Amino acid sequence: MARSPFTWGIDIGKCGLKALRGRLAPGDPRRFVAEGFDYIEYPMLLSQPEADATELVRAALEEFTKRNDLRGDRVALSVPGQLGLSKFIKLPPIEAKKIPDIVKYEARQQIPFPMDQVVWDWQRLAGGMEEGGFVLDAEVALFAMKREQVYKALAPLDAAGVAIDVLQLTPIALANMVLFDQPPPPQTDELGPPPASTVVVSIGVDTTDIVITNGLRIWQRSMPIGGSSFTKALVKDLKLTFAKAEHLKRNAVRAEDPKAVFKAMRPVFNEFTAELQRSLNYFTGADRTATIGKVLLLGNAARLRGLSDFVAQQLKLEVQRPEKFDALEGDAVLTAPAFKENRLAFGTAYGLALQAAGGGQMHTNLMPREIIRDRIIEEKRPWAVGGLVGLLAAGLVSFTGLFFAWKTYADPGYAGAFAAAEAAQRRSQAESSAVDEAKAKRQAAIDQQGSLKRVHERRFQTLDMLRAVESLLPQDDVGDVPENPADRQEIHVESIDCQYFPNLAVWFAGVKKQWHDTHPVSAAPPAAAAVPADGEAAPAEPGVEPSADAPAEGQPAAEGQPAAEGPTGPGWVIQIMGHHYHNEDRHKPDEGEQFVRSTLVKNLLGEGDKVLVSAGPMAGQRVPVAELGIGYPVIVESSPIRPEQVPRMQPTGTTAAATAGPPGQQGVPMVELSRYNFTLQFAWQPVVPGKTPPPAPAPVAPVGE
Repeated sequence: MARSPFTWGIDIGKCGLKALRGRLAPGDPRRFVAEGFDYIEYPMLLSQPEADATELVRAALEEFTKRNDLRGDRVALSVPGQLGLSKFIKLPPIEAKKIPDIVKYEARQQIPFPMDQVVWDWQRLAGGMEEGGFVLDAEVALFAMKREQVYKALAPLDAAGVAIDVLQLTPIALANMVLFDQPPPPQTDELGPPPASTVVVSIGVDTTDIVITNGLRIWQRSMPIGGSSFTKALVKDLKLTFAKAEHLKRNAVRAEDPKAVFKAMRPVFNEFTAELQRSLNYFTGADRTATIGKVLLLGNAARLRGLSDFVAQQLKLEVQRPEKFDALEGDAVLTAPAFKENRLAFGTAYGLALQAAGGGQMHTNLMPREIIRDRIIEEKRPWAVGGLVGLLAAGLVSFTGLFFAWKTYADPGYAGAFAAAEAAQRRSQAESSAVDEAKAKRQAAIDQQGSLKRVHERRFQTLDMLRAVESLLPQDDVGDVPENPADRQEIHVESIDCQYFPNLAVWFAGVKKQWHDTHPVSAAPPAAAAVPADGEAAPAEPGVEPSADAPAEGQPAAEGQPAAEGPTGPGWVIQIMGHHYHNEDRHKPDEGEQFVRSTLVKNLLGEGDKVLVSAGPMAGQRVPVAELGIGYPVIVESSPIRPEQVPRMQPTGTTAAATAGPPGQQGVPMVELSRYNFTLQFAWQPVVPGKTPPPAPAPVAPVGE
C-alpha cells in the first residue's frame, strides 16, 4: 500500500491517550497542518493501586482504532524518558568520517548492558564547526533502551493492529516540538554567545520532564513530582479519597473553601519550584555560556490555577502556558473544544507527528532494526514475487527461441569443425605454456648471474665495516702512551654482534629514548647510506627476503633541533659491548658515557678520520664512514662507574713486588681503576662506495603511523 503524507503521533500517558494526525504544509516545511486528533481519558490513573494498567491501555487503544483509520499513515509512539538512557557526549577534535566509529566506542562504554540486549541510536547535534574534514566542539546525542522494554512498549500496539514506525523518548519528542514551534533565533556569530535556551516543563501524572534547548544543545532531566503529587497532598491534608481529591484539584477555584485547597497544595508548589530551580542551576553551572530565555509549562497539570505565576515569581523568569502552538494549523482541530481544553497535553504527540513527517530536528529512532527490516521485506514481497514470475516467463520465452534456433541449425558437420577448433586451441595453449616456461627459466638464469655478480662486489663489505669500526676506536699516538691505564685513550671491545632487520625503522622506534639520551643537544646524524646500486640490501637471514625499500632519509639538522626520524628500509644493527677506564676525577666531564660519545660515537657520526675501502670503484681510497652505510649510533645500555682491580703490566724483563690479588694472579702487581661498561648499537646498510644507487622507491612509513 502506498504511503500517505499524513502521520500520527501517539502519546500513551498515565492519565489518557493523546494522538495527533497531520502533515507538513505543502510549500512551507516550517508549518504543520493538523488533520485530526483524539483524546481518550482512562476511568482512573494508571498509577492508582486498584488500576489494571494493561486493560485500561488496551481498552483505550481499541476505542482509538475504532474511531480512526491509520492505514497508510506513518505512526510515531513515545515512551517515558526514565525508561531509556540519554547521553550527550562532547567529542574531541576529530575527522568527520571517524565520528561513527568513536560513537560506537562511546556506546559500549556508556551503555551499562550488553549491546545485544539494547536498542540504541545516535545523532550529531547542530553545534560545532567543521573545517577541512575536521570537526571541532561537536556534540552527539546517544539514546538507548533495553530490548525487552522496547517490545513491552510495542506489545499493546501490536495487539491493537497498529504498526509503529518511530519509537522516541518523550523528552526528545518535546525538544522536536519546541524547536519547530518556537525556534530560537539563529546564531549569527560562531564565536559569540549562543542564543538563549527555552525550558520546556511537561508535568505528567507522577513525573515532570524538563527539556532545555537552544537549537545547538539539548539537556533533559526527569523530576519525581507530577500532577498526582498535588492530589496526594489534598488526600493527606483534607482526608479525601483519591478520586475526590483529583476532582477537587481540577476545580480548586470553584471549591467551597479554595483557600484551604491551595494551602494544602502549597508544600507541593514549593517543592516543585525548588526542584525546578535546582535543575536550572545544575544546567547553567555545567554550561557557563548558557542563558535561560523563557519557561513553557505543558501538561494538563499546568492548568492548575496560580502555578505558572508562582513558578515565575520564584524563578524570576518568564513563565508561559501556551495559549496555542505557533506553527500548528488546521481549524478543524484547533477549534475543537476537546483539543482547546487539553491543548497543553498534546506537546508530546505534536513532536512525535513532526518527527514522523520529517520536520523534527531530532530524528533518532529506537525501533528495533529487525522489525523495520521485516516490514520492508513484507512490503516488497508482492513486487518481488511479480518480478520473479516475469523473469521466469522471460527466461522461458528466451529458452524456447534458442531451442528452436538450435534445432534449425544443428547440422552434424558442425560437430567435427568444433572438435578440430577445440583441438587447435588446446595445442596453442600448450605451446604458449611452453614458451612462458622457457622465459621463466631464462629469467631465473639471468637473476642468478646478477646475484653472483653482486656477491662478488659485496664480499669485502663486512671486513670493511669491521676495519672501519677498528679504525674509529680511540687510541693514543704511537710512542706517547700514558703509563697510567686510566689516562689512555682506549675503549676495550668485548664483543661485536649483529642482527638483520627488514625495516630499520622498527629497531629505531625501540631505541628512540636512548637516541635522545646519546645525542642530547646535537642534531640528527648523517643517515645511513642508501640501498646498494644493484637494488639488493645486505644478505638477509635464512628465509627472509630483503625488501627494496628506500634509503634512510635522515638529514643533518641545525643545532638544538629534534633528532632525525631514523633510518628506514632493510639493513643490519651492529652491537658493540665494551668498557673503558677513562673515569678518574681529573677526566671530568669527559668520563663514562660522555667519553664514549666524544670518541666512538663522534667517529661513527662521520666526524673523525676517513676509512679505507677494499673493493668497488673506490678500492684503496679513504671515504667518510657514512659512505659505507654506517650511521645512527645509540648507547642502549650504560652502567655506573665502579672500581676494579686490574693487573699492572710491567715492561718486559723487569720484576715487580708480589702483591695480593685474585686467584691465579697472586704475585702480580695490581692497580685500582674505575670501570664503565656500555652497549652501543648502530645501523649498517651496506653499499659499494662510488657506485651510483638506483632510484629510491617510496619510503616505508614510520612505525606507529
